[in-house]
Amino acid sequence: MPPTHEVFNQPEPLEDHDAAADPALLSGLEREEAGWAAEEVHELGRLAGTARAQAWGEQANANEPVLRTHDRYGHRVDEVDFHPAWHVLMDTAVTRGLHAAPWADDRPGAHVARAAKFYTWSQVENGHGCPISMTYAAVPALRHSPELAARLEPLLTARTYDFGLRPPESKSGLLAGMSMTEKQGGSDVRANTTRAVPAAEGGYRLTGHKWFTSAPMGDLFLTLAQAPEGLTCFLVPRVLEDGTRNALAIQRLKDKLGNRSNASAELEYDGAFAWPVGEPGRGVRTILEMVNGTRLDCVIGSAAGMRAGLVQALHHAAQRHAFGGALIGQPLMRNVLADLALESEAATALMMRLAGAADRAVRGDEGEAAFRRVAVAVGKFWVTKRLAAHSAEALECLGGNGYVEESGMPRLFRESPLNSIWEGSGNVAALDVLRALGRRPEAVEAFVAELRRAEGADSRFDGALKTLLELLHDTDEAEFRARRIVESMALLLQASLLIRHGPGPVADAFAASRLGGDWGGVFGTLPRGADTAAIIDRARPEPA
Repeated sequence: MPPTHEVFNQPEPLEDHDAAADPALLSGLEREEAGWAAEEVHELGRLAGTARAQAWGEQANANEPVLRTHDRYGHRVDEVDFHPAWHVLMDTAVTRGLHAAPWADDRPGAHVARAAKFYTWSQVENGHGCPISMTYAAVPALRHSPELAARLEPLLTARTYDFGLRPPESKSGLLAGMSMTEKQGGSDVRANTTRAVPAAEGGYRLTGHKWFTSAPMGDLFLTLAQAPEGLTCFLVPRVLEDGTRNALAIQRLKDKLGNRSNASAELEYDGAFAWPVGEPGRGVRTILEMVNGTRLDCVIGSAAGMRAGLVQALHHAAQRHAFGGALIGQPLMRNVLADLALESEAATALMMRLAGAADRAVRGDEGEAAFRRVAVAVGKFWVTKRLAAHSAEALECLGGNGYVEESGMPRLFRESPLNSIWEGSGNVAALDVLRALGRRPEAVEAFVAELRRAEGADSRFDGALKTLLELLHDTDEAEFRARRIVESMALLLQASLLIRHGPGPVADAFAASRLGGDWGGVFGTLPRGADTAAIIDRARPEPA
């Protein structure tokens, strides 16, 4: 090769590292009663850090799902074909219990362990997390109909990935999807026009069009339709008990910005058979059980995206040299990297706290259930929004190399807005928090009590808490100010966790920048005195 093509000053690929060797993750695992799962999480982390796992993610996105509406003879089949790499990702997730498995596990911390593994494996590829998340979230909604749950829950929680369209109860494992959004309503599901009429053979028949159906290759869909009693939740099987296809058709797959590996579809119900779930006319209340779970996964997935971008930026900066030294040693780059690390650690600490609240709420802790009611919506609003800015800055740390597809950073960036839109955009999440503040005084009390656990340890925190309490008591034009209120709630909750559980340099820099006002509008504007060396060293990826 000519000497002009000598390769130097290019980082080695980030391979053979443990994606779970993340101090923020591991400390949260212990704190939230799931330390028993540490080795399982590390095992998955070591797999996630391999070159072959990264290749699966790349292949699943480069070879997108394809819809086949008809077979060669003209019969309607509505099959979605996936690249083999997708199935490897899915099989890994299901067999490791990232789907609904915690609902069949009585151990304290089971949902926390699942969250840690979902976070770790999502760093490989985010798109396949959609059907995994939907299956996890479907179980609590399904429990509103005990007979259905008794039949189907064991299959939803089974650690067997059984792909293919067959009668649900003939399979060894099931996956669930959600089919709520309609083109005229969006997040306003009460505007849904899909109709449900009682069927002669029992159940209901649904007729209507769904604008976004997540995971259309699934076995079962939770959906909303207008029944005679009012808006009701239903469970729609893809295949009926006699082996015939249900009367639903996939009209097309969405051509999305990111999340390319995952199929999202427009679905047409033409007298499709469905089982009612929960109380007739109370469909929104029933399906909110599912939304709570998927919103938690939005936070987990966004925290995972931050961690994935951060470790790539740190790895690149440690090996790339410019202006006489490694990038990671340059003062301004250290400011940027440390700021990205703070955002990532705060997101991870928050998502682990939310997973702990979910776990304890499931086990009957009413205080944690009240806290979760507000805190999940707060986390959904804030962490998902921060991911896009974080991904852009992490990409920029690689310079032009980060703008090239082979780096993997463009895929992270394209994925970054998704979780802020999915399960209610920013405005919907913020208004949901306001509704909880007005209607659920016990939830407000639980949230404030959580913040007060850090009171007295940092004057900047104490001052910000005082301001927040004033905001919460000021109801004048609250809807107009909702984003500011919820942002303040999120930052104080993150700061509370870092002050109580994080290392001093991390907590101090977070409070100084996010609460103390000594911060700019972009990453890399930490104040003088921030211990960037300690913050960066804590966040760096470790060999497997």
